[in-house]
Amino acid sequence: MKFYILRHGETALNSGGVLQGWLDEPLNENGRRLAVLSGQAMKGIHFDACISSPFIRAKETAEIILRESGNAVQMQFDDRIREIHFGDLEGKPLLELGKAGMLFYLDPLHFAGFPNGESVRDVCARTQAFLQELIARDDGKTYLISTHGCAMRAMVNNLKDDPADYWFGHAPYNCSVTIVETEGGTPRITAVDKVYYDRDLIVDHFKVQP
Repeated sequence: MKFYILRHGETALNSGGVLQGWLDEPLNENGRRLAVLSGQAMKGIHFDACISSPFIRAKETAEIILRESGNAVQMQFDDRIREIHFGDLEGKPLLELGKAGMLFYLDPLHFAGFPNGESVRDVCARTQAFLQELIARDDGKTYLISTHGCAMRAMVNNLKDDPADYWFGHAPYNCSVTIVETEGGTPRITAVDKVYYDRDLIVDHFKVQP
């Protein structure tokens, strides 16, 4: 089995450094462009199935990539791979996180969570349950999974040699892909933040600084 775990393309809130979470924001022009470029570069990859977060930015990214890569598969949706819920901080600038909130980036697995929202451990529990359920099918298929930055990191955190290194130093780039493959039912990460467009187009909106 092979899983292409995809972060959605850029949105206006991403480019503005805003905590997006469960706000249902569509892709902006650059986000669509990155998705088109990624899909065109992924021609030759055959996807047997596609599962997306229900948020429009993830859905739209997956639709573009499937179209441009020549994969005509019906998309399914799963609430478990939605982005983290920022609670009272939804729609707030990253700079308003404050010292306590910055633990979300600096020590996420020990971060208590956002007021009226979720913790990183909450997101790990639901996203990892989703991936393990797919792995248990052992169906030999190749999946495109369209999700979000924190959710992507959470989904594979338990597969890392060092789970404490949650972010790999930064949030996943827009339209980047983390690849997980299974052998004998055992999953392993084979690529992290792979981009299928010119790396000069990468914008690291949320670099983690100690």
